[in-house]
Amino acid sequence: MIRPLVARWWRTLSLAALAALVLSLGSLLTQHLRHGWPFSLHHEMTPVDPPAGHDASAPTTTTGDGAVDPHAAHAVPSRVTVAVPRAQLDAIGVRLARVMMDDVGRPVRAVATVALDESRVSHVHTRVAGWIERLYVNTTGQRVVRGAPLAAIFSQELLASQNEFIALRQNLANPTTAMATQSLLAATRGRLSVLGMTAGEIAQVERTGRPMRNVTVVAPRSGVVLHRGIAVGTAVDPSTELLTVADLSTVWVLAEIPESKASAVAVGQAAELTFEAAGGAAVAARVAFVYPTLDEQTRTLRVRFEVPNAAGTLRPGMYGTATLAVSTRRALVVPRDAVVDTGASTHVFVVEGDGRFSPRAVTLGARVGERTEVREGLTEGESVVASGVFLIDSESRLRATSGTSAGGQSGHGGH
Repeated sequence: MIRPLVARWWRTLSLAALAALVLSLGSLLTQHLRHGWPFSLHHEMTPVDPPAGHDASAPTTTTGDGAVDPHAAHAVPSRVTVAVPRAQLDAIGVRLARVMMDDVGRPVRAVATVALDESRVSHVHTRVAGWIERLYVNTTGQRVVRGAPLAAIFSQELLASQNEFIALRQNLANPTTAMATQSLLAATRGRLSVLGMTAGEIAQVERTGRPMRNVTVVAPRSGVVLHRGIAVGTAVDPSTELLTVADLSTVWVLAEIPESKASAVAVGQAAELTFEAAGGAAVAARVAFVYPTLDEQTRTLRVRFEVPNAAGTLRPGMYGTATLAVSTRRALVVPRDAVVDTGASTHVFVVEGDGRFSPRAVTLGARVGERTEVREGLTEGESVVASGVFLIDSESRLRATSGTSAGGQSGHGGH
């Protein structure tokens, strides 16, 4: 009886031992998978040493004498401190960066449009009623120089005034009416000038005794013909706009500043203007004028820049971007990629030494380029994970779920 009982007991003991062995192997495999970091990322930079004077053995919530850890208020829920061997840090491409002070100032960017310089635009009219008998400008876009002929107008009114002027000139020979004629001649000369004849043209009529058939309209400035409202044979009068001529050697650039940024803009403020259609080159400029009202539809404030354009590369109607510099301030910054944003909170992983990384809740400020301002949670000189942070974060979250942190102790919070 005893021998069969011993045999059954031995078989039971062997099965229990085998089960324990399987469980042990499973546990070891789990630990290997959890801490072996089965990722293959390109190595970027080896870890930096911990900040000078930093205690790598600092506890998570209290000091050795029971004092409260100064960073306990920045604990991160569902995250714990993790320890990663240096070889694994190299394998997953972890890169570290120091927390430092830098200039922070968010520039104001706005849509910009090239426009005509209103002080360099001329609307050409005639001073007499008549008909266009000859046109010297064939197309819009044609370049003209100041004083060049634009159109010749036949005017019966002007022709009658010239004939009157010629008759008065002939009456000067009569001594009995010479004084009265001289007065009338001066008045008629003035009327011819008002009707658009130049001093040279009046002198020619006076010298030849023959009226000029047409009055010539000349360009008031050098520039480009932007609008032509006439053709040969068109009836015109002083209210008719014949042509529009604009000097494009200087143009305006109008930028629309969002209402929320309006207070940051002032006359004299430096800016950078870029236009993709003009090759993307940046043009330095300063605010020349801030318009007094906001656009009620777009809720934007218009500002104006006056930009030299001798080469003609900036064309009215062209779109661009205006970037206005704003006053800067000194603040703590970290690389933008160092921050883990869960949607509900933001945190970073601070280097504690010996491959230990502690989660630290942070309050962010302005984001400028690849940098982010940190208003609370970090001090200058500390080091944070700047690349590979999401792998560290995943391990931290996994250990928090399993109830272990670096060193195998139980943990539920951050540093």
